[in-house]
Amino acid sequence: MSLLTLGCARNEVDSEELAGRLGEGGWELVDEGADVVVVNTCGFVEQAKKDSVDTLLAASDTGAKVVAVGCMAERYGKELADSLPEAAAVLGFDQYNDLAERLQDVLHGKPVESHVPVDRRTLLPITPVKRQEAAQAVQVPGHGWGPTKTPRKRLDDAPVAPLKIASGCDRRCSFCAIPSFRGAFVSRHPDEIVSEAMWLAENGVKELFLVSENSTSYGKDLPREQGALEQLLPRLASIPGVERVRVSYLQPAETKPSLVAAIAKTDKVANYFDMSFQHSSENVLRRMRRFGDTDSFLKLVWQIREHAPEAGIRSNFIVGFPGETEEDVQELERFLNEARLDAVGIFGYSDEDGTEAEELDGKLDADTIAERVQRIGNLVEELTSQRAEDRVGTEVVVLIETEEDDENDCVGRAEHQAPEVDGECIVLEAEGLKRGEFVRCRVVDSEGVDLIVEVLPT
Repeated sequence: MSLLTLGCARNEVDSEELAGRLGEGGWELVDEGADVVVVNTCGFVEQAKKDSVDTLLAASDTGAKVVAVGCMAERYGKELADSLPEAAAVLGFDQYNDLAERLQDVLHGKPVESHVPVDRRTLLPITPVKRQEAAQAVQVPGHGWGPTKTPRKRLDDAPVAPLKIASGCDRRCSFCAIPSFRGAFVSRHPDEIVSEAMWLAENGVKELFLVSENSTSYGKDLPREQGALEQLLPRLASIPGVERVRVSYLQPAETKPSLVAAIAKTDKVANYFDMSFQHSSENVLRRMRRFGDTDSFLKLVWQIREHAPEAGIRSNFIVGFPGETEEDVQELERFLNEARLDAVGIFGYSDEDGTEAEELDGKLDADTIAERVQRIGNLVEELTSQRAEDRVGTEVVVLIETEEDDENDCVGRAEHQAPEVDGECIVLEAEGLKRGEFVRCRVVDSEGVDLIVEVLPT
């Protein structure tokens, strides 16, 4: 059996948990010649769905039996199965408990019933504090799993690993379908998270990358004495072997001053703020069913930099949202020019099945959306390059991820750079540096968002 993963870091965790379950069920992971290929799909945006289908088709071309799991399988279920006969089975989250058995059925040609989607927000109580007990009866990916129950199986030996702290989302952003197939927000118990973090550290992980759909909501469904993210971070940072803890996906409207201070001031917690701004025009944000505006977001940016002037701040933005005007775009430009973020993703709006925005008036034509993506993209490319240039002459601590050899530079990441999305550090004269090592460096140059660094003497 082989396992292919698409999408975000949350899917990577799900795949490692599935690998652990399948291993306990007698399945062996192989890179080539698999009888069954499990594809952990992504269903977030149109391109991700296309990539998932292409991967399923390519896997079927090998002659293996193909099984679709993950977000796209959960979201579309039987509809996907009917339109994609190349897949031997399309299984949802509720079938993960019996996945090893279902793969045996697939291998032996037995019919496997396709998943029938439901709105997963309806599976748990509306009141957050009542969800923990109810979640035990509902298959919530990542909830209740971990080394004390079903161990993850690491699928690589990277010195950084994602660690899920919660699943689901209670927000109702008009452009997003994730809550309907990921469900209501549920925090993992802090002891369970710490236990899994210790297991990861024992297996060579140096940096923990905390992931969820909304990390700022962590703890709202737990008893007060079990705490919030501010109390979890010091526990994770104190684990032997862990040298860096990084938090992802913070909602600006929910980011309290105490959380900003905890991230900025807790030893071994990266001064890194992954803020989900999405836009800065109040008009557009209200149509997105989100809160905030340019001035309140700038206030948050200044608050972060007051605590940690060198902190990395990254975000994503949607342009071309229904009803977006030229004045709204100019407001976004004002925010970007003043905020000077370290890394920015720009996405053109597209309709998502079953979302409120799909029915909104004021839709913009494709050419206008493409022009705005190009315009804002050019601006952020210039601004983020300038932000990187500002770091020339400063000191950074770099986690080495690729060792130097005849074909590759030595590459790592500084505190303000998250895996894969925020640039990297190219380390000069790096002979002898080993993967997983942290080294103090001085920034000597920049290339776009990437930094050129040299190792400082110890």
